[in-house]
Amino acid sequence: MQAAEIAKLVGGDVLGDPSRVISGVRKIEEAGEGDISFIANPKYLRFHDGTQASALLVNREFETTRKDLVYIKTDDPYLAFLLVLRTFMPPAIRPEPGVHPTAVIASDVVLGANVSIGPHVVVGARSVIGDGVVIQSNTVLGEDVMVGRDTVIFPNVTLYHQTRVGERVTIHAGAVIGADGFGFLPRGTSEGWEKIPQTGIVVVEDDVEIGANVTIDRATLGETRIEQGVKLDNLVHIAHNVVLGRHTVIAAQAGISGSARIGERNMIAGQVGIVGHIDTVPDVIIEAQSGVSKSIRKAGRYFGHPVKEHAQALRQEGALRQLPDLLRDIRDMQRRIAQLEAALGVDAKE
Repeated sequence: MQAAEIAKLVGGDVLGDPSRVISGVRKIEEAGEGDISFIANPKYLRFHDGTQASALLVNREFETTRKDLVYIKTDDPYLAFLLVLRTFMPPAIRPEPGVHPTAVIASDVVLGANVSIGPHVVVGARSVIGDGVVIQSNTVLGEDVMVGRDTVIFPNVTLYHQTRVGERVTIHAGAVIGADGFGFLPRGTSEGWEKIPQTGIVVVEDDVEIGANVTIDRATLGETRIEQGVKLDNLVHIAHNVVLGRHTVIAAQAGISGSARIGERNMIAGQVGIVGHIDTVPDVIIEAQSGVSKSIRKAGRYFGHPVKEHAQALRQEGALRQLPDLLRDIRDMQRRIAQLEAALGVDAKE
């Protein structure tokens, strides 16, 4: 593609040769002749002078200093880069419709049009699979499962009985949806634990993406619900009866305990832990390795263990770093006071 064509694709303006031919997309520090890259984060400005890329996507305020580069100025260079990336590297071709000979499909399963079911897939009784669904190898769907149209399920996924999956959902390899929630009642000090029946279901709404090895537990009663547009990274755990609000995103190794309700458009970073039976309002950001022990009633950024508003958490972290120096100063003051008291003949115990 020529630079002018890319600019039209992303709604940008060209500075430099609009006929420059672009044949690849690479990171700015690795790009070479014919590649296009981008600068959206100021941290990557250090690569600008040395990059071998032919073109860069930058924001409209970017100061262009190299005559050998073609700059394409846009409102959002990262979003523009994603559009270019999809153009140069389109998604993998969907498998042909049909059921692989090794798949095991119960006799009363309802299959929609253009469904593709791969090798060694097992689909249990009364399952309903919508149009255009792709289910890849070694996947297990339990009894009475429903999968919406245009959903893609990668290998080694297990959907337990009565799981409901919406349209245009992507479930990556190894995910387990609908396993029992962790519920046990102590019988006594020496009598072990009584399992609490987990009789609810999991509902995954439309346009959700579920990462590899994610686990989403079924409800004790009612539903565990993943609302529309939620995106889960790999190795996320969602416990029983949790509700994740629309368009919330959760990074790897985060865990949400039972019956928590997470508001819409929350951003939960890696290794965050959230206790059960609390809720958050919309538009909350929880930073990495934070621990949430109480409900969050105000939108904004939070950090720490337990979490605090971002600015307060930073002040406390700064104060903690000064403690060694403060302790040294206090000990020095105590020593000097003792010396003064000794010189004056004062008994410190009086």
